[in-house]
Amino acid sequence: MLPQPKPHLTFEDWLEAERASLEGRSEYIDGEVFAMTGASAAHNAIVRNISGLLWMQMKGRPCQVYANDMKVRVRTSNIGTYPDLVAFCAEHEFQDNRRDILLNPSLIVEVLSGSTEAYDRGDKFALYRQIPSLREYLLVSQHQVAVDLFTRGEDGRWTLTDFSDLSDSIHLASLDCTLDLAEVYDKVEFVPA
Repeated sequence: MLPQPKPHLTFEDWLEAERASLEGRSEYIDGEVFAMTGASAAHNAIVRNISGLLWMQMKGRPCQVYANDMKVRVRTSNIGTYPDLVAFCAEHEFQDNRRDILLNPSLIVEVLSGSTEAYDRGDKFALYRQIPSLREYLLVSQHQVAVDLFTRGEDGRWTLTDFSDLSDSIHLASLDCTLDLAEVYDKVEFVPA
């Protein structure tokens, strides 16, 4: 028996179906579509906290933060994703007039789960690194106080700084904002992975 070929969708086909869908979200990776699952209470609390902290610090500045429903496209790899949070302090660039696909984030935040952590740290980060505007990639654990900040240097190299104490503060240079871990994890109840 011969293996069945996988259906191959174009980005435009996926986008049209995604915009018309009432059944949930999916991510597009070079012709393949992957359904997304719902998020835990801890995951939602972390996204809410980070979004609120950034929004407060961005008031009166030409910066934006979007949580959960803003798609990001990596044009060089032909993918479309829904990061947990994206932010930028520059002129925004959208895919089209619908303004639901951002092309130039400077910060992407992913809250890690057991089912996505390896992908978020590996292949997904490799794809995100192809976005020229991306300066920082923040990975936040929902199971313990643990945050990894990857920062692109002037030479294009990425460096990792990790944070694991509630007294730690994370300076996001691309946004000129600071996240205190005590605030990031406010009202988060840890459940083992």
